[in-house]
Amino acid sequence: MMRGAGSESGSVAAEIGSSRGSGNDQLFDDVGRNSGTQDTVSGRDLFARVRARLRAAVGEDVFNSWFVRLELEEMVDGLAHLSVPTRFLCSWIQSNYAEKILSCFQAETDAVERLHFTVRVNGQARPRLQPPAEPAAEPAAPPPQPRPVIDGASLAIPAAPRGDALSGSALDPKMTFETFVTGAPNEMALGVAKQIAHAAANNTVSFNPVYIHSTVGLGKSHLLNAIAWAAGAADEKRHIVYLTADHFMYHFITAVQRQSALAFKEWLRRVDLLLIDDMQFLQGKSATEFGHTLGTLLTGAKQVVVAGDAPPRDLEMLDERVRSRLSGGLVVPIAPFDVELRRDIVTRRCEQAMGRFAGLHFPPAVIDYIAQVVVSHGRDLDGAVNRLVAANQLTREPITVPLAERTLADLVRAREIRRVRIEDILRIVSRHYKVPRNDLLSSRRSRDVVRPRQIAMYLAKALTSRSLPEIGRRFGGRDHTTVLHSVRKVEQMIKDDGDLAQEIELLKRMLEE
Repeated sequence: MMRGAGSESGSVAAEIGSSRGSGNDQLFDDVGRNSGTQDTVSGRDLFARVRARLRAAVGEDVFNSWFVRLELEEMVDGLAHLSVPTRFLCSWIQSNYAEKILSCFQAETDAVERLHFTVRVNGQARPRLQPPAEPAAEPAAPPPQPRPVIDGASLAIPAAPRGDALSGSALDPKMTFETFVTGAPNEMALGVAKQIAHAAANNTVSFNPVYIHSTVGLGKSHLLNAIAWAAGAADEKRHIVYLTADHFMYHFITAVQRQSALAFKEWLRRVDLLLIDDMQFLQGKSATEFGHTLGTLLTGAKQVVVAGDAPPRDLEMLDERVRSRLSGGLVVPIAPFDVELRRDIVTRRCEQAMGRFAGLHFPPAVIDYIAQVVVSHGRDLDGAVNRLVAANQLTREPITVPLAERTLADLVRAREIRRVRIEDILRIVSRHYKVPRNDLLSSRRSRDVVRPRQIAMYLAKALTSRSLPEIGRRFGGRDHTTVLHSVRKVEQMIKDDGDLAQEIELLKRMLEE
């Protein structure tokens, strides 16, 4: 049978610092080895001082982003056991701040030599991993093959490529080609995905690499899951790996800390089909490792499919060579859903709901209403149907347009009251033209800065209710006549240059989504 990775509730664990033997575990076996409650109190006092040092070292914003939920569980024989609530947070802190945290501990006490991180499950951290017992004397044997740790479960590196299909992040059995609703905005992406799955099932490579991108909730993850299921159904032993970016980061960081990085890389590079989701979240050394893996797989003619929320050129956390490789493959956008596709999706969800609940009925007028007013993305369409089902089941009120208006009011209102901010314009224009935000606000007059600045001012006038003097102040204290000149200049360029007109329309859509 095909299978995914281990459960998300598994614990991440790694130690940072110098090696030292372990004795008997005692909660908060702290400096001075006091007893009972005093140990607990002294451990907490010490950690409070460590947190204060860390806050001062990294700044208030960084501390509040990453360390507010960091807790001390125990201190045992020179090891401080720390816990956080999520895998991603654990991996990020281990990768970027472990040495700084250790230095803060050592500034307060000489008794802490190592750090150990775990993820709290249901509010509680797993106890620290026990050291292995001393083995009885045995004749010397060859060392075992290395085994990388993937989501808490050992995954054997086979002597030859075989077995272990679909190792990686868990796949959703509901996300198949049969359940994917298609329309004009996504039909090209669906066609490419089916061709990739067919080629992989026949041990061939189609377009390579393939990069699918869209804003949130338009079906990228659904397509990657569907490819994995369809390609793996023909042969359970085929090596198909689906990983979200945060899991890729976690796997790589954990392998490095467990000194099994080479085994992890070998396992990953033996795959026949690699699917990476949420590419925009990949960063740091994991992004570099992905670049190496991508190059190796492409050289070996292995299929790679990647999904992200922006085109490859906008993935600033990736090396230029990786962005170039992704851009050099097949880049497939998924456009925002039109009303026809939204209606088809709502119809499918309503049919599924009516199959589960006897007597449930969605009139065509209600389906049309949802498709017209819920315009953000597919998940909101699913949520709209679920809300109406819940309202009907709880109140026994028939599903009507008035009920939909009351039940879905916040989804509609969220779209109506959304306003484009000048800060959003600066961010999008800066990223699109690769011009630092500070340069857009500066007095620099070089062409590569002036034109994006003028376009940003034009968008501010077109998409916000700000006056010309207000826009001028937000763009580095410029006079309102400068803003007016920029607006008129861009309006003329739009008339004369069709490509620029399309480019500005793209920027507008990015800002209004």
